[in-house]
Amino acid sequence: MSFEWQTLLLSAVQGVTEFLPISSSGHLALLQTAFGLSESALAFDILLHCATTLAVLIFFRKDIAAFLSQWCAGLVSKEARTAEGWRYGWAVLGGTVVTAAAALPLKSAVEAAMRSYFAVGVGLLTTAGILCLVPLLPNRKRELSLKAALVVGLVQGLAVFPGVSRSGSTIAAALFMGLSAPEAFRLSFLLSVPAVLGAALLEVPGLLRGSSVLPGGWVPAVFAAFLLGYLSLTLLRRLVLSGRWAYFSVYCFFLGLAAVVSEAAAHF
Repeated sequence: MSFEWQTLLLSAVQGVTEFLPISSSGHLALLQTAFGLSESALAFDILLHCATTLAVLIFFRKDIAAFLSQWCAGLVSKEARTAEGWRYGWAVLGGTVVTAAAALPLKSAVEAAMRSYFAVGVGLLTTAGILCLVPLLPNRKRELSLKAALVVGLVQGLAVFPGVSRSGSTIAAALFMGLSAPEAFRLSFLLSVPAVLGAALLEVPGLLRGSSVLPGGWVPAVFAAFLLGYLSLTLLRRLVLSGRWAYFSVYCFFLGLAAVVSEAAAHF
């Protein structure tokens, strides 16, 4: 990846699609395949994901600070274990463990899927189907439980396939488990932080052994991914609270269909 316009395009796509329920991994896989990129883009991909994760940390900074403080207090004080942060801390830890257990065995399959328009297309069609079901879920307001976090963590682990939206599938799973829309939104993204950072750490040894080179213009590109990520996170919160999922479902359906047809046409 030598051209700066490609770098900026990938960063813009990452920033805009990372949090909207349209699968950033699917969009990046389609673009990287079209550009003929593969391993050389790995280091840049990791930086883009870290930039958008920083946007999550800043967006939820008050919740994170409060929950972390309450959870740590609960480790030494029985009285502090009634706080919301104590329950949330264990929920995120439990969900993260389940995510890792589900996602790690799929690593090879996911890497292969990243190079296939057909696989990405199927993932996008799956996302379209999930988003169609969201408005049909009952509107309940159950308190966050470890069981709900484990289910959402499992869904997050299975959503590693390109084209399957992590945010869309985890928010849908949280709503299915009876959480309110604001709670589903918050749980989805607090669970994403350890998952993304953990995945990035797993790739570091491979980068150190290889000869991955960052593309030209990567500094402003990473900043653009962070800024656009923060803005799309703000937009998604409004859309989740208002229940406007249909537009994303239609978009994913047609993009997924186009990817599947493109792959099929290439074999004729």
